[in-house]
Amino acid sequence: MAFLEMASEEAAVTMVNYYTPVTPHLRSQPVFIQYSNHRELKTDNLPNQARAQAALQAVGAVQSGSLALPGAPPNEGTVLPGQSPVLRIIIENLFYPVTLDVLHQIFSKFGTVLKIITFTKNNQFQALLQYADPSNAHYAKMALDGQNIYNACCTLRIDFSKLTSLNVKYNNDKSRDFTRLDLPTGDGQPSLEPPMAAAFGAPGIISSPYAGAAGFAPAIGFPQATGLSVPAGLGPGALGPLTITSSAVTGRMAIPGAGGMPGNSVLLVTNLNPDLITPHGLFILFGVYGDVHRVKIMFNKKENALVQMADANQAQLAMSHLSGQRLYGKVLRATLSKHQAVQLPREGQEDQGLTKDFSNSPLHRFKKPGSKNFQNIFPPSATLHLSNIPPSVTVDDLKNLFTEAGCSVKAFKFFQKDRKMALIQLGSVEEAIQALIELHNHDLGENHHLRVSFSKSTI
Repeated sequence: MAFLEMASEEAAVTMVNYYTPVTPHLRSQPVFIQYSNHRELKTDNLPNQARAQAALQAVGAVQSGSLALPGAPPNEGTVLPGQSPVLRIIIENLFYPVTLDVLHQIFSKFGTVLKIITFTKNNQFQALLQYADPSNAHYAKMALDGQNIYNACCTLRIDFSKLTSLNVKYNNDKSRDFTRLDLPTGDGQPSLEPPMAAAFGAPGIISSPYAGAAGFAPAIGFPQATGLSVPAGLGPGALGPLTITSSAVTGRMAIPGAGGMPGNSVLLVTNLNPDLITPHGLFILFGVYGDVHRVKIMFNKKENALVQMADANQAQLAMSHLSGQRLYGKVLRATLSKHQAVQLPREGQEDQGLTKDFSNSPLHRFKKPGSKNFQNIFPPSATLHLSNIPPSVTVDDLKNLFTEAGCSVKAFKFFQKDRKMALIQLGSVEEAIQALIELHNHDLGENHHLRVSFSKSTI
């Protein structure tokens, strides 16, 4: 065990959030990261001081790009230029059938899955899976290659595909395009024959989280994406198992937006600043990660709110990216709510405008099938991506706009090829979050409304 003190609380939150869905490995050993009760480290006269200094120097070398990660094979610590976002997955020792939805549930832990195609080749069950970003594919391959979905069976063999994009024609049990909810089902047959499906969903096989037929429990475990890591003292393999829903197992998981995916799409958001937060502010912020249908700020406890997303996948995405971020001076927390939907107030019921229905809002980012927004989902960062800028608007106009919103502008750059887009770097992630809430959809004139999202780039 070790303690690591970051330069700021914000840096610590960023690190924990980054490594919650993707467990880092040092020399093939998983490393679990969680918050400490210590506010700062005292490092005077420690016998391990030399080792600690060596570790800090190694961290500095990694950050400067002069050192590979310890124990990592060459090129494994970094994403190679031109690396494909598409993975080819082969399931060996297929003791139980593995459906498209089981693969989606496993691989979604490492980033936004755009498309999946499953097929049988050379008597092996295989799949092609496309992520929004090559780095997602890289981390998924590092973490999952060689792992068993269930103990002692269903082994994942993962390689990068030569394809850079998948062409999906049908949304059914064999193929799925999560960015195109309008695709027909075609003539795809269910992945499992009815008798097999019935047996597969029987008690003791996979209907429980530990799925215990013949001792075959799910072998891939992930910490819950709530911003906190595994409790102290839990070693490798002590993480909670991957809970596979019976509908996922039988290949009947609904397509997002068409009835919703199994699981809860309502988030409980706590530790908000009651003086500054509004339903519209939460709608804009959570709308970066999915289409928000309803928001309810609690009447008697205004630092708490419920946010209803379009489906459970979007709720997980918003929760993993936003929990632990600072907003209006307070560290926001997001967890899944026990409520299945946000109820609108009854007529005559006092509400003070705290409950809003946004289901028909024109500001939803993910309604349009095949939208590029699906491929541009990134964690909150101090650099914002601006688009839909009219030709008459200058650098100074945009800098002044953000300065008047209370931000300190560190850098600004128009895109060389397209002056409708720009990057703006602000003083902190918290400033960027608040600027996005305040300035997304801001009227710039000439019938142009500013589009603001988080960028993966820096200036």
